[in-house]
Amino acid sequence: MASARNLVVEIAAGNERGKVLTMRDEEKAKEDDSPSAKRSKFERFPLTRWELAAALGVFLVFSTGLFCIYLTMPAADYGKLKLPRSISDLRLLKDNLATYVSEYPAQFILGYCSTYIFMQTFMIPGTIFMSLLAGALFGIVRGLFLVVFNATAGASSCFFLSKLIGRPLVNWLWPEKMRFFQAEIAKRKEKLLNYMLFLRVTPTLPNLFINLASPIVDIPFHIFFLATLLGLIPASYITVKAGLALGDLKSVKDLYDFKTLSVLFLIGSISILPTLLKRKRIYE
Repeated sequence: MASARNLVVEIAAGNERGKVLTMRDEEKAKEDDSPSAKRSKFERFPLTRWELAAALGVFLVFSTGLFCIYLTMPAADYGKLKLPRSISDLRLLKDNLATYVSEYPAQFILGYCSTYIFMQTFMIPGTIFMSLLAGALFGIVRGLFLVVFNATAGASSCFFLSKLIGRPLVNWLWPEKMRFFQAEIAKRKEKLLNYMLFLRVTPTLPNLFINLASPIVDIPFHIFFLATLLGLIPASYITVKAGLALGDLKSVKDLYDFKTLSVLFLIGSISILPTLLKRKRIYE
């Protein structure tokens, strides 16, 4: 009898808990469906309507310019031309473009540069394939010049775009990384060029983040520009040189093995050597 009574009590208690949980779920659902909850979710997006309109306006202007450039280029089989997303796509694109480049070199370079800068400005993935393509089509010297020029121009455009609307977006996407970057910049105001060169040469921080965050932490444009122009040369050289041997390349990951990363960090360390020596003299 006692065990039966206990069983009834446990069942009743379970039913009560179930009712409480159901009521809580219903209350939570009502809260989520309430206008205030919907408003708070919408307000999580960091850009205001004006900032969003400005971003779309800039994108529209760049897109229109790019489209006009494409209209002036000689006819081609556009069905075979697409942005590569893999090494195999890049090989096919290189084979399809070889004749076009030899017949219309100036027009192709104009279209190539415009596409590269557009992708870099609006953070569209795939510029590494464009760098490999430059090496495959133009060789090391001309390919390196093209890649460094376009990467610097695209990063500069991204810098000014971020200066216009980037602050709320960067703080929303990478709050912790932004605080770290701001603290590091504040500590290195006197040797800011050396530190920016180190960041550009080494993969310590993604280039995308550096492009967007630099104007927000008040890095002067001339320092940003010079660090980008010089700091991208080592990595660009590695990528362009790899483009000469696309047949041997299996994946983009093969570009940056342990040996390559060690060389980049060694070059980056040389750039911050003056800062380290100055600190040593201060402590002495």
